[in-house]
Formats: sequence, structure tokens, C-alpha cells
Amino acid sequence: MAEETEKPLDQQAREQTGQRQVSLRIDDREMTTIYANAFRSNGSAEEMMLDFGINVVGSSPAQAGKPAQPEILFKVNNRVVMNWYSAKRLAITLAQLIRRHEEQFGAMELDVAKRAKK
Repeated sequence: MAEETEKPLDQQAREQTGQRQVSLRIDDREMTTIYANAFRSNGSAEEMMLDFGINVVGSSPAQAGKPAQPEILFKVNNRVVMNWYSAKRLAITLAQLIRRHEEQFGAMELDVAKRAKK
């Protein structure tokens, strides 16, 4: 997959359309925008699902003799269902975008503990 992420987007488009010229029009009149700080994924043989939402930090109610414990609630707002071919194209595109971002702004550390200032 590393080789595919290095291919320019126009080359990927030619491969996906069988080398034909394709005109693309985008209708975004009914588009909505959401924010998500969390996701989960699931899939079957035919398709994959991505649920997007917000992690809400709270605490579970205290129970007899036990203090309340911190808890994260994943509030799912939107689900995207796509076939595996579209999912692979999305993965390639995301990898390219992240690589460009890190080239410009530096590597992103995913481990929160390592990002914390001491």
C-alpha cells in the first residue's frame, strides 16, 4: 500500500476510471458539516461502516459503597457506509493529506501522554 500512497491523485483517478477523461461536477447545496473527535468502524464482506461522533467526558453514578468513576460516552452523530473500493480510496487520500500536513507542520504524536507538557 505504501506504493499506492505515493501515486499522484491524477494518476489514481486515471487508474480508477480506466484511463478515460472524466468531468466531475460537485453539488454541495445540501451539504452539512459536522465535527467529530471520535469514530468507530465495522464491516462486512460487502461494505464498511464508519460512525462519527463526540466523546463526552462525565462520570458514572455512584453505587452503594462505591464512588462515582470517570466515564466517556461516545455520542454517535453520523454513520457513513461505503464499499471497500471507496474505503481504500479514502484511506489512500487520508494518508496523502496527513503526510503533507506533517511535512509542513511536523509529526503528530497520537499518544496524549507524550504530547503533555511537563
